[in-house]
Amino acid sequence: MSSLKNYILVVNPISGDVDKTEIIETATNFAKSENINLIIFETTGKNDEEKIQKLQEDNDAERIIVVGGDGTIKMVAEAVQEHNVILGIIPGGSANGLSVDLNLPDELEENLKIAFRNDYMEMDMISINGKKSLHLSDIGINAELVKNYENSNVRGKLGYALQAINTLTGLKDPFVAKIETKNRTVETEARMVVIANSQKYGTGVTINPDGVMNDGKFEIVILKNLDLIVFGKILSGNMPIESGDVEIISTDEATITTNVAVSFQIDGEYCDEVSKLEVAILPKQMKVAIP
Repeated sequence: MSSLKNYILVVNPISGDVDKTEIIETATNFAKSENINLIIFETTGKNDEEKIQKLQEDNDAERIIVVGGDGTIKMVAEAVQEHNVILGIIPGGSANGLSVDLNLPDELEENLKIAFRNDYMEMDMISINGKKSLHLSDIGINAELVKNYENSNVRGKLGYALQAINTLTGLKDPFVAKIETKNRTVETEARMVVIANSQKYGTGVTINPDGVMNDGKFEIVILKNLDLIVFGKILSGNMPIESGDVEIISTDEATITTNVAVSFQIDGEYCDEVSKLEVAILPKQMKVAIP
């Protein structure tokens, strides 16, 4: 009798308002055809991390396939950080920034092939005030937008668009940010400061053209001016880097302080208002299957 390989399928049933039944069925059939024993775990929001940890200890899965958004992926990565396991990603959340960054396809079948079979890269993460960030966190106007979006009842792209308008019309004064790295200190007025391990927001907007997710560095993108024209350029994918409106610093650690408490979000989840961020790269934190 040949022994089957164990894989775990972690499904967030409520993320992104998408019904996951079809995904689970397709993945189960795919696993059978690959001679893989697929253990299915649905998150409930209660002790998921400990349960996934225990599941991995009991089954020693070679891969964990995550069906959900960035929040679910991060939770699973933290649950199994002590284990040598590869994560496969099936985008299924409202924020799928990581899958955009990894250039994962839209078709489920293609994604399953990558998640189940393909090679992987060892991805960095970023520690911000002790919390982990996979790809993009920021303070300022976008974090306000995330907060407004979380508190609104319109979901999806329309919800984001509505809140973008709300956020821009209720624009607060710019804040003063001081960014200290080993090599330099920058102090400037800003509308938004992004801490980026990768290039794009989940909406597909490129904010950090030079981002590489496994180079041992992160970028701090300072948006000094965010009038409608600059904002429009960013949304349409033309980062106005030459203009003096945007400055990018690449580093492996930094301290960011602001003159007032500013809204802060990590990977599409609103955290709090902060006036100080301690930021450091966490090299090669996560093995993730890539196309």
